[in-house]
Amino acid sequence: MPDSNRPDTSALHRLAYSQEGLFTARQAEERGFSPQLLAHHARSGRFTRLRRGLYRLSDYPTGEHEEIRAAWMSVGTDRAVVSHESALLLHALSDFLPDRVHLMVSRSHRGLAPPSDVTLHTVTTPLPREQITTRAGIAVTTPARSIIDAAVAGAPDQIQAAIRQAIAEGLTTPTQIAEQASSRRQDVATLVHRTLREAGAA
Repeated sequence: MPDSNRPDTSALHRLAYSQEGLFTARQAEERGFSPQLLAHHARSGRFTRLRRGLYRLSDYPTGEHEEIRAAWMSVGTDRAVVSHESALLLHALSDFLPDRVHLMVSRSHRGLAPPSDVTLHTVTTPLPREQITTRAGIAVTTPARSIIDAAVAGAPDQIQAAIRQAIAEGLTTPTQIAEQASSRRQDVATLVHRTLREAGAA
């Protein structure tokens, strides 16, 4: 770990550039930036404090989905995966802008106090690796998993459009979507199978 009196500015910048200009207070500390130094740079305008424990290089332009990346990093990149409507947005399978960021965590993290704009969804067992992918360096559920998770929350027209688009663009297959739907509520499975039939994919 670098000497706290000699922060590794270059290392912090390299990391931030790989994360659309964002970095956490912990990441900065690991590179020699004390809380006091971080606060100093925020006051001087070099860093912008986005929320508790999260900063952006002030001269780095705002990213397209900065609010999703910021929420994911705040909760913890090692324990959260972007899911539901937020995942559809990252996969460009929806133009609907949810007012909250949806993240999935394992049940062991259910006691987390998320930011006010975040909805946490807990799973009893860790997501299988084959149901997680990345978009712009962000861990996100796969298109098939994202569609079915969002379908449970409603918005059938949006889900039908996402299914048709995902299949047309080769992001998933009818089989993968049907498999995800098979263990969900009956109304979700019915919606999925009807959409697949109408699209000539079932």
